[in-house]
Amino acid sequence: MEEAGRGYGLLKVLVARGQNLAVRDFSSSDPYVIVRAANTTAKTKVINSCLNPVWNEEMTFYMKEPVGVIKFEVFDWDRFKYDDKMGHAFLDLQPVAAATKLRRALRLTAGETKLRKVAPDADNCMFSDSFVTYANGEVALDAWLRLRDVESGELFITVKWIESEDTK
Repeated sequence: MEEAGRGYGLLKVLVARGQNLAVRDFSSSDPYVIVRAANTTAKTKVINSCLNPVWNEEMTFYMKEPVGVIKFEVFDWDRFKYDDKMGHAFLDLQPVAAATKLRRALRLTAGETKLRKVAPDADNCMFSDSFVTYANGEVALDAWLRLRDVESGELFITVKWIESEDTK
């Protein structure tokens, strides 16, 4: 993980919950999520016997800019064999980066402002429109992501970019 310091910011990724996840055990699954961003990996806790889990776990990644792609992989935890894949999703950070530049250009420091609309496209796994907003010193995007390579499942996530004082 890169050191926090001059010219760096914090990318906070909240894995809030899953919905309609695939069954991988007899009648349920024991899901967890692996998040990959900025050449770093983080993992949520396992939620036992649940197809609509609530994790509400926030991971923090240190980066120079909010660029690249965040990858989400969902697995079913198994005690005696390999964990089963339950789908994956990704989100390109380009809309967050563009909104961060717009926030700087507008010199926003207080209040809440919608900076940019983000629609589902080939660069993300979103299944509905969302907005990048600025509030309380954070540029944030809430999104429902549809899992790929699986029969069903969605993740609700929030991505927040917090610039260091040096780059504001």
